Amino acid sequence: MTPDVLPIILPLVWGAILALAVFLYVLLGGYDLGLGVLFPLAPTHQDRDAMMGSVAPFWDGNETWLVMGGGGLLAAFPLAYSVMLPALYLPIILMLIGLILRGVAFEFRFKSTELRWTWDLAFAAGSILAALMQGLIIGAFVQGFHVVDNKYAGGAFDWLTPFALVTALAVLAGYVLLSAGWLIMKGDEALRDWAYGVARYALIAVAVFILIFSIWTPLIHPEIARRWFTPANMVMLSPVPLATAAAIGALWLSLERRMRYAPFLLAAVIFLLCYTGLAVSLFPYIIPPSITLWQAAAAPESQLFMLYGAIPILPIILGYTAYSYYVFWDATEHEGYH
Repeated sequence: MTPDVLPIILPLVWGAILALAVFLYVLLGGYDLGLGVLFPLAPTHQDRDAMMGSVAPFWDGNETWLVMGGGGLLAAFPLAYSVMLPALYLPIILMLIGLILRGVAFEFRFKSTELRWTWDLAFAAGSILAALMQGLIIGAFVQGFHVVDNKYAGGAFDWLTPFALVTALAVLAGYVLLSAGWLIMKGDEALRDWAYGVARYALIAVAVFILIFSIWTPLIHPEIARRWFTPANMVMLSPVPLATAAAIGALWLSLERRMRYAPFLLAAVIFLLCYTGLAVSLFPYIIPPSITLWQAAAAPESQLFMLYGAIPILPIILGYTAYSYYVFWDATEHEGYH
């Protein structure tokens, strides 16, 4: 590869790595946070024990992708990091507080007896706070940042908009859908019965939110409207919304037929399709609507140096994650997790 090509290729490679890290965190951390959201609504104390036990081997490992995404953004796209951080200080801090709160509750709940209810409350509160803040961050990112001379020029509360608030509720509903699918796979019969009902309501909410954002996002971004609704692009991009509608229909059918594994897998597919639609809408901007991947990228030498470390580390993390899920899956299939 010639040096002239590196400034073009490396930002794309690092953009793909960060996109993968963010998606895996949203997917794996999503069902984890969703369990915390559902925690106070669980039918019995035994069900709450089973819910927490089902994610105990994974919850801290899922945060690896969040760390990788944040660290990779700072190292590979320092300009984007310098704009996003001051724009999103408050929701990021609140998200971290929520994650810390639920992490502490996770550890102390198993050791507490008389005060277990306080740790249950802390676990639920931390999960809800973290999920809502992640939704607000995504909504603010999609809406865009006011940038002047490559610096954030907006206010401390520019992220607090109707669009971002609705996005927060949409992300919360999506996480609940993922967690319901997880409980259908891993819960006992009584817990699965309850999770089927939760999944139906969550799916309806997710479908409504997808429809809302399919209309609202092009209205606030004319460039996105042109990208999706130009006649030639409508044909080329139509598989994404069509596949999303098909996945929603298939998920509803799987719930009606009380399938055990399909609901979670189809919920993950819906997340992937929504994520793909978002990427199609915003590419090549890493700071919408003004800074592209190439404008925000670190020096090619720095990105190449970091890539030498990422190439062996990324497969190791992916392999360890897949192996840990496989081992736990196999153990719970044979022993049960109640």
